[in-house]
Amino acid sequence: MGLKLNYIFRKRLPQYNSIEELFGAIQARLKDNVDVESQELQFSGGSPIVILKNILNFKKKSVNQVNHITGDVNYMALVTGSKSVLTIHDIGSILKGNILKRTYLKLVWFTLPSMFIKKITVISEFTKNELTKVIPFATDKIQVVYNPVNSQLVYCPKKKVSVCPNILLIGTKPNKNIERTFEALNGISCKLTIIGKLTEIQLALLKTYNLEYKSMFQIPYNDIVEAYKSSDLVLFASTYEGFGMPIIEAQAIGRPVITSNIGAMKEVALDSAYLVDPYNIDEIRTGVKTILSGKSVQDELIRKGQENVKRFHIDKIAEDYLTIYKEVANA
Repeated sequence: MGLKLNYIFRKRLPQYNSIEELFGAIQARLKDNVDVESQELQFSGGSPIVILKNILNFKKKSVNQVNHITGDVNYMALVTGSKSVLTIHDIGSILKGNILKRTYLKLVWFTLPSMFIKKITVISEFTKNELTKVIPFATDKIQVVYNPVNSQLVYCPKKKVSVCPNILLIGTKPNKNIERTFEALNGISCKLTIIGKLTEIQLALLKTYNLEYKSMFQIPYNDIVEAYKSSDLVLFASTYEGFGMPIIEAQAIGRPVITSNIGAMKEVALDSAYLVDPYNIDEIRTGVKTILSGKSVQDELIRKGQENVKRFHIDKIAEDYLTIYKEVANA
């Protein structure tokens, strides 16, 4: 094998697994064509001390090896060398917090790393457009490579439930917009499965609206797959995403999706989901009622969803990355 590749991962925490699942799947597809290794950083967080510790503990294995920084630890580009690829999933980290924090993150997560590496991949045109505004001098390095749908997610039809359907909500962070979602579901006969740790405010809202629910967090990916299979509808009216994995994950399983008509979510879903304004509670409520009221609507969204996920097949995405790795190795 001529090409040597090293994936660099953040320190894994039980509540986060999306990046690891994503590039674990790509590694599995490339292992027959590439000499693949991976390194997990020892420390978690973004403080200067953590960054310094991770940088000092990094050992470059080969001068000819292409390093791929898989996300969330962009600063590792400062020490991996020019034959490196950096994946940036979104720029949400510099859109919040005080000006000092935003300036620090912009410098350490985006500006400096982009100066040191050969190629930057982003997971949507939406993220590319946003990132270009942050590091305009590095525009030529940025390339879109979509996230692949996980191969564990296969079509699994489910009998339509007309009484108290199970609606799946993925994520509880502020951008996931579940407070408005709860309000939109007020008065609708349903039960919720929520993936993510609920805040006190969110728990209070569930009680106020008398919504039946179960919540799960820090669970393995297999349990998330089972949650998709058990659901009747996936509701993902997020206000901000770099991509929006739940859209294609749900579609791969064969579930109708409601998602937002903005940003990366609109880009990923196209016309294969019911699109709503995430800031409009009435639109979210109407979307849920429309889908739950008719089997034909559900069947059409499921059919379109199955067609849509073909754009994100793992073989295509792995081939896109392999082309980039070869380009960086030969530069």
